[in-house]
Amino acid sequence: QVQLVESGGGLVQAGGSLRLSCIVSGRTFSSYAMGWFRQAPGKERELIAAIRWSTYYANSVKGRFTISRDNAKNTVYLQMNSLKPEDTAVYYCAADRGANWNTPSYWGQGTQVTVSS
Repeated sequence: QVQLVESGGGLVQAGGSLRLSCIVSGRTFSSYAMGWFRQAPGKERELIAAIRWSTYYANSVKGRFTISRDNAKNTVYLQMNSLKPEDTAVYYCAADRGANWNTPSYWGQGTQVTVSS
């Protein structure tokens, strides 16, 4: 059983930074593609960043957010800089061996990020 636990969310002013972490249980972390999604109120959940051997970023976060992973620590990170009020959302990490982001195999519980103007 693979479990994902996010942390690092909170309240920050516009222009500020936060770093989200997602710790993954299990001994096969390195075999998973990892993704960060977010869901704002009234909107669909969207993939904003992913990493396996390369990285992917949605246009809305490109140049401001950085995804990274530490396979020794079973952890994936999302460094978020130059935050904007429109970044306010619940952020979720997800894991999938095949990087199938339409239906990833595993989800974390989510962490709230609120950006004040």
